[in-house]
Amino acid sequence: MEKTTLEQFALDHLPQVQEYLTLPSVSAQNQGITETCAWLQQQFTDLGAQRVEQWTDQGGNPVLFVEFQGQSDRTVLFYNHYDVQPPEPLDEWKTPAFEPTIQDGRLIARGACDDKGELMCRLTVIKYFQDHGGLPCNLKFIIEGEEEIGSPHIAQYVTAHAADLKADVCIWEGGGKDENENFQIVCGAKGAVSFDLHVKTAAADLHSSLAVYADNAAWRLVQALASLKTPDNHIAVAGFYDDIRPLTAAEQAATQAMDFDEDKVRRNYDLQQPLITKDPKTELVNGTTLTINGLTAGYTGPGSKTIIPKEAHAKLDCRLVPNQDPHKIVHLIQQQLEHNGFGDVQVEYRLGEAAGRSNLEDPFIQMTKTIADQVYGAEQVKLIPNMPGAGPIKPFLDQLHTPIVLVGVRYAGSHPHSPNENIRLQDYQTGTYYLARVLATYGASHH
Repeated sequence: MEKTTLEQFALDHLPQVQEYLTLPSVSAQNQGITETCAWLQQQFTDLGAQRVEQWTDQGGNPVLFVEFQGQSDRTVLFYNHYDVQPPEPLDEWKTPAFEPTIQDGRLIARGACDDKGELMCRLTVIKYFQDHGGLPCNLKFIIEGEEEIGSPHIAQYVTAHAADLKADVCIWEGGGKDENENFQIVCGAKGAVSFDLHVKTAAADLHSSLAVYADNAAWRLVQALASLKTPDNHIAVAGFYDDIRPLTAAEQAATQAMDFDEDKVRRNYDLQQPLITKDPKTELVNGTTLTINGLTAGYTGPGSKTIIPKEAHAKLDCRLVPNQDPHKIVHLIQQQLEHNGFGDVQVEYRLGEAAGRSNLEDPFIQMTKTIADQVYGAEQVKLIPNMPGAGPIKPFLDQLHTPIVLVGVRYAGSHPHSPNENIRLQDYQTGTYYLARVLATYGASHH
C-alpha cells in the first residue's frame, strides 16, 4: 500500500464525499436529519454494504447501522455521528458554514472536523479497498444523530442491538493532532453531567430598601455556589471524590508523556489568571470539575434598577472520570447544599453520561500506536488515556467489551463547535492512509 498513492486517492475522492458537508444536519435545531440519513444510506449502498439499516426503535433521531463483509474473521466497529453543532454566530464565518471551501490547504465547513471529516475519510478507505481487491476485515458502522445534544438514546440502542454491534475492536471518532503537532491515539472519554440550580425568595421583585430585612435570591444562590468549592479549587462536596480509581502504571506513564506547554495554552486562550492546578496533565486525564456555566438573576439591562431579585438560576456541569456516576454526583451536591443550610435551593438534573477508558495495554491499541509511530514518527505520537471532553463511550465498553480507540483528522486549529471549523487537507490525506494501514494490518493478522 503506497502512501503517496493512497494520499492522492483521498484527495481525488474528496469531491464525492464532500457533499456530506453541504447537509445542515443540526440536531439542536432538528434540521437536515432525514436528508443526511438518506445521503449516507446511498453512499454505503453504492459501496456494496451487506446491510444498511435505519434504526428508530429506541426513539430519537434515526441511528444508521451498516455492515460489510471482509476477507478475515475479524470485525471492526466504527462509531460516528452525522449531526453537527448549530453554525451560529453566522457573521463570524469567513465563508458560508454549509458551503465547503478549500483555502490555504484547509477544508472549511461546519462538521469538517466534528465529525463528518472522519466519516468521509472512512468512506474513502472503503472505496480504496473495494477498488484494490476487497476489504481486509469485516466492518460495521453505528452512526447516530444526537451526539451534539448529549446522545440521549445511544445507550438504549447499544443495549437493544448488542448482537448486531458485536465486534472485536472499536474505532471511535475524534483524535488528531495537538498544539505541538503530536498525533494522538485516545483511549477513552471523560463523563459529564449538566444540572440547574434555582432559588426563589419572594413572590415578586422587591424595592431594594427592603434589603435590611428581606433576603435576596441572587445572594442566596451565589453563597450556595460558593459553599461548594474552596479557594484552592477543591470541590467541597462530601463523597465527591470517593469513587475515583487511581491511574494504573501504564495510564500514569502515558499521562506524564503527554505534552502540555503552559505558555502556548495561555497564549492560545489569552488566559488572564494563573492556572488553577500544578498538575494539568493528570487533571486533564483523571481530574473532575464543578463549573458554573451561567448565572441569571434580577435586572441586567441598561441604567440602574434598584430591586431585590425574587429568584435566581444557575447552570452547572461536572466533568467526571471512570467509576463516577452522573446521577450520584448530582445527588451528593444536593445533599451538600442541604447540609450547608441551602435546602431551599432546588437542583434539577439535566443530562449526563459516564466516563469510559480502554486498557492501554490491549494488543489492538498497541498495534494502532505502532502503525502511528511508522506513519507519523514515534516522537510525534502520544497515547492519551482519555480526552478531557465527554462522549457516549461507556455503554459500548459495558455492552460490547471491545477496546475503543479514538483516531482522527483534526488538529489544534480545527475550531470544532466554533465558526470557521476546518481540517487541513494534509492531515486528511495522512489520516486516510493511516486508517487503511490499521485495517490492512489488523485483517492480515487474523486470516
